[in-house]
Amino acid sequence: MPATPSTLPPFDPEDPLGLDDLLTDEDRAVRATVRQWAGDRVLPHVADWYERGELPGIRELARELGALGALGMSLTGYGCAGASHVQYGLACLELEAADSGIRSLVSVQGSLAMYAIWRFGSEEQKQQWLPRMASGEVIGCFGLTEPDHGSDPAGMRTYAERDGSDWVLTGRKMWITNGSVAGVAVVWARTDDGIRGFVVPTDRPGFAAPEIKHKWSLRASVTSELVLDEVRLPADAVLPEARGLGAPLRCLGQARYGIVWGSMGAARACFEAALDYARTREQFGRPIGGFQLTQAKLADMALELHKGLLLAHHLGRRFDARTLLPEQISFGKLNNVREAIDICRTARTILGANGISLEYPVMRHATNLESVLTYEGTAEMHQLVLGKALTGLDAFR
Repeated sequence: MPATPSTLPPFDPEDPLGLDDLLTDEDRAVRATVRQWAGDRVLPHVADWYERGELPGIRELARELGALGALGMSLTGYGCAGASHVQYGLACLELEAADSGIRSLVSVQGSLAMYAIWRFGSEEQKQQWLPRMASGEVIGCFGLTEPDHGSDPAGMRTYAERDGSDWVLTGRKMWITNGSVAGVAVVWARTDDGIRGFVVPTDRPGFAAPEIKHKWSLRASVTSELVLDEVRLPADAVLPEARGLGAPLRCLGQARYGIVWGSMGAARACFEAALDYARTREQFGRPIGGFQLTQAKLADMALELHKGLLLAHHLGRRFDARTLLPEQISFGKLNNVREAIDICRTARTILGANGISLEYPVMRHATNLESVLTYEGTAEMHQLVLGKALTGLDAFR
């Protein structure tokens, strides 16, 4: 029998659709643990880190995240937590609610570098690297994008050639998160047999990772160039199960899934800041939240935020059921990042001039999301992925 109004719980502005009903107790515990860590270790400092354009103590943060089980969170074995994909998504949500740079650290470590080794590596490579990466002892990076090849990675120029039993890598990679602090890099290169992946210890002669400065986005994140000047590797450095461009693209799918959730964390932080501000900021003798135009903005922001969270939950359940398609990840990444940016920009208008101050998270999240919109596939690339899936016609070339 339907519940009567007197027996229904009151409307919850923080969870207007009742999405918590979709979560298990374990899901909520994971979310609470990551939220508390982010609140204690990131939020008190991140505005200063962002203003300074650095992420101090990144190795210590990585070890703490490893202790939480957040690195390679949904992978199994080798010291990884073996969590569900929904739980990993909830972790990304809470991390990016603090800052996109922190979620990027975790995403690149687990969904790109660790996943590549876990999915395509030899047993020896897995044993050598994954336990130390899961604990945060070793930070990893993922080298696919090049200065002249971003959305078209098939045109990469980095090349690996055989020299006896060794491989010799030469080339450059660009916009590499974690690059200058990484102990290991997963690097993708052309070979005579097609595109292959290589596990590259960063202490090899000829390897350099100069940090990229003068960024106006993801400032509390380490971003680097990778320079490979005839880096010599043994025969067993190649990922044996990775052949062709499909391998790195599969890794990118893992990272895009985390962005579906993470972008909603940034949006939630901005919505909450705007809602709190609207309740307390007075103009014309009363709180601005009492004016119709402000309420219309807040209502629209809440709609898109919680629709995005519902979409993330749906994709997460499909992922855990092993029914999630790459096109569906594109659907989530395109929608949620685009809506998150709009939420952040609308929040800025509610805060007025205060919206540009680092005393509030809004402008920091808005500028970070400009990078999130681009990496792991631009909005245009995901539109074309969906366009091809809808029409059966390839418009990429």
